[in-house]
Amino acid sequence: MSVKRCSWADPSKPLDLSYHDKEWGVPVTNDASLFEQLSLEGAQAGLSWSTVLKKRECYRVMFHQFSIVKVRLLLPSDIDVFMQNAGLIRHRGKLESVVSNAHVFAEIQSEHGSFYNYVLDVVCELSLEHRATVLSQRLKSVGFSFVGPTIVESFLLAAGFWNGHDQDCFRRSEIEAF
Repeated sequence: MSVKRCSWADPSKPLDLSYHDKEWGVPVTNDASLFEQLSLEGAQAGLSWSTVLKKRECYRVMFHQFSIVKVRLLLPSDIDVFMQNAGLIRHRGKLESVVSNAHVFAEIQSEHGSFYNYVLDVVCELSLEHRATVLSQRLKSVGFSFVGPTIVESFLLAAGFWNGHDQDCFRRSEIEAF
């Protein structure tokens, strides 16, 4: 008997299956992991998630495992170097947004104790259909870029702020148990 997965998990793509089966939708509370997820969701804009997964390890190396402290120290000259790296999505705006978003992310951590707390404060009282739009607006208003509603919805689902697994997906009940 075959295992039922979400419709987006392509069985012909091992990275997609592994990501779906082990990571997607698992509640994340660690700010470095949330920063990574938000950054990678922004990098995906207009592309497939498979493309991002193939480049994720390079992103982790170049962006210092998404350490907020280290990413905030990156310079425009570092972005120039990154633009030559085929292991990254070579879109200057997307690469620059990781650095600029790190600065805003740190401000939110300082004001709210953690980015996780901030997200919870914003979305906890909202219906599912409004969470992404409202959080996107809030993030943009404080200076984030590459955080449109679709990107934010993908982030919220991937980071487990709500269970987006299909009803018949084997992971749905496992995620509910968290």
